[in-house]
Amino acid sequence: MAATGLTQDAGWEIGVSRTLAQPPDTVWEFISGPRGLALWLGAGARLTPERGAPYTTDAGIGGEVRGYRPRERIRVTYGDTTVQVTVSAAAGERERRREHWRRVLDRVADALDAPA
Repeated sequence: MAATGLTQDAGWEIGVSRTLAQPPDTVWEFISGPRGLALWLGAGARLTPERGAPYTTDAGIGGEVRGYRPRERIRVTYGDTTVQVTVSAAAGERERRREHWRRVLDRVADALDAPA
């Protein structure tokens, strides 16, 4: 049995979510701007919003942009990990996603438990 968070193909994965009081556009402008990037990637981080574009921080940590959907998602490599930040319009949307994936995983578990 694998440790919690360890995947066969992607290595370690964790997820964290946070509901903020600010409008999604305000959150996006911050996290994709210099001050926000400095907080979650490191000082000096500047991203070119296109797949494959490299970046480095003042500390010498580098990576590349793996995905960029304006006002929705940024996915980058960070050292030997991948980091994704997603902005959702409402807490209700997050809950719908969570419930969807709970149901999917329930069906997977049921299928695995069913006689072949």
